[in-house]
Amino acid sequence: MMSRSFNSLTALAEAVSCYAALLLALMLVLSCCESSDGGEFTAGEMAKTERLFVERPCDEIYVVREGETLHTISEKCGDPFIVEENPHIHDPDDVFPGLVIKITPFNNR
Repeated sequence: MMSRSFNSLTALAEAVSCYAALLLALMLVLSCCESSDGGEFTAGEMAKTERLFVERPCDEIYVVREGETLHTISEKCGDPFIVEENPHIHDPDDVFPGLVIKITPFNNR
């Protein structure tokens, strides 16, 4: 009985290995093919990509810089609930450069 289950496991392992090898070969062939558009950005696509980065002023994790207050960060990042989302800030007036805070920008400004 043990020999029979071992043989079936061996056959299963061989089948999985075969499929994995086929998948790897397919991925290799596809990676060698050139795309039809040449893979280059047009000026319009590049401008759109740059605009996406410019429109997103803050990451989810924000490090306070010199001269910033929670009010200025809130306006800049569009998050009116910075204090509520950061329980480690005990005094909203006591922020300092290097303080790490969580930002959740609101889209409906």
